Amino acid sequence: MGLGSHTQVSDRAIDFEEEIKPDGTQGSSLAIAADRPIDESTNELKRGLNHRHLQMIAIGGAIGTGLFVASGSTISQAGPGGALAGYALVGLMVFLLMQSLGEMSAKIPVAGSFQSFATRFVSPSFGFAIGWNYWFNWAITVAAELVAAGIVVDFWFPGVPGWVWAGIFLLALTGLNALSAKAFGESEFWLSLIKVSAVVLFLIAGVLMIFGILGDNSPGLSNWENRDDVFHGGWVSIISVFMVAGFSFQGTELVGVAAGEAKNPRREVPKAIRTVFWRIMLFYIGAIFIIGCLIPFTDPSLLASGESDIASSPFTLVFSRAGIAFAAALMNAVILTAILSAGNSGLYASTRMLYAMAHDGMAPKIFGRTNSRGVPIAALLATAAVGLFGFLSAIVGQGAAYSWLLNMSGLCGFIVWAGIAVSHYRFRRGFLAQGNKVSDLPYKASLFPIGPLLAFALLILVIAGQNYEAVLAGRSVEVLSSYLGLPVFIVLWLGHRYVTKSKVVPLLEMDLTAPKDVEDEPIGATR
Repeated sequence: MGLGSHTQVSDRAIDFEEEIKPDGTQGSSLAIAADRPIDESTNELKRGLNHRHLQMIAIGGAIGTGLFVASGSTISQAGPGGALAGYALVGLMVFLLMQSLGEMSAKIPVAGSFQSFATRFVSPSFGFAIGWNYWFNWAITVAAELVAAGIVVDFWFPGVPGWVWAGIFLLALTGLNALSAKAFGESEFWLSLIKVSAVVLFLIAGVLMIFGILGDNSPGLSNWENRDDVFHGGWVSIISVFMVAGFSFQGTELVGVAAGEAKNPRREVPKAIRTVFWRIMLFYIGAIFIIGCLIPFTDPSLLASGESDIASSPFTLVFSRAGIAFAAALMNAVILTAILSAGNSGLYASTRMLYAMAHDGMAPKIFGRTNSRGVPIAALLATAAVGLFGFLSAIVGQGAAYSWLLNMSGLCGFIVWAGIAVSHYRFRRGFLAQGNKVSDLPYKASLFPIGPLLAFALLILVIAGQNYEAVLAGRSVEVLSSYLGLPVFIVLWLGHRYVTKSKVVPLLEMDLTAPKDVEDEPIGATR
């Protein structure tokens, strides 16, 4: 991913900024390098995100604690083959969802994304529930990242309480997001570049260790020889790790939210959709394979052996067992960078969702206000307040807090994905019913209608079987944390429908209009 295409704007004293107004129109103004004050009553976002920003925002949101911290538990629970199969199946599902998202976001690039699509193509009540669910999902994910950050920093400072680090990182991420969308995109680019580079180096080093070129006493492929160990627990275990695998991939959909502030969404969103998914799949599948080769699934250091073992991620363990102590400490620092990057993206996504809902009358109006830099500060502060859940680590222990937050936010993400599948199915039907042709779409989901239907079916399977062990064992607290998001979503949906009497949107009445700044732009055009 090159940097040369962006040098032409980095040294301009005067920048041509594009502004998105609440009604979907777009205006332009010359802005001096120092932020020009604007009338805050206009409450505008600004299109400050370009191609490399969109690419790294998606990668940054998807590569974090799910890969670096939680991957060990999946291998311990289902064996290396079971974990690999679980991640691959979830990857297939996400591929189908990304195609669905790409088709809608390229045609209608708005900050509300899934909430707007659900409102326009299904019903206002469905959109209301999807929007609040997505906001809660990423707000809680920020808290989960804060807990994980405390766990990682414990590698160096075991005597410092986790809540101290959670507070420090929360303030830092909030301050970064308060600058501007362009500043967020730039910071996310460099944070993500660091961890992507680290994963690539990890894959290279892992292959060298497997072949005995690096490190001592390489196990080679011996951990894959016994079928009972490779697929420990069979299909039941594979389904049970879908929760962690799904949580790991959550973040790929951030491209849809960022499209609302992209400079050329009809060109850049399809590019991001086509390339980001395969890169993420390579990172996850490659990393799980290497960890499975180098660390037996019975190893007591994996996360599943107890909360006290969560202090070292499988990535750190691999380098430690290669006898490279300094590299292990360096990798731990990279893991911290990755965690903060994912939290940074989560704070951005949930803030923009709250902003969009406020403009659609589904959240208090104050959350729809922006400052002179186009940042919805009230929405940002409200979202950051949820991050205070990270301080649960000081009360119930880091491992317990991490598991609770992981489970709660993971299910919310699956519900949003299901909403994407349903919205896309109805979007395409409405698009054709109104006399349009598939060739008119800026980006086409090639597997429609099988794609959204299959993705939806897999999501139902994942949601139903995500924590069957806790259900069978009667562990009520664990079951509550895992499935709490589902009844909350249903109550929001049906409650809003009862109050507003909203109905399913007829195909011929669907709003298929895009913001005016992109509606009249030829597909594939540049600015």
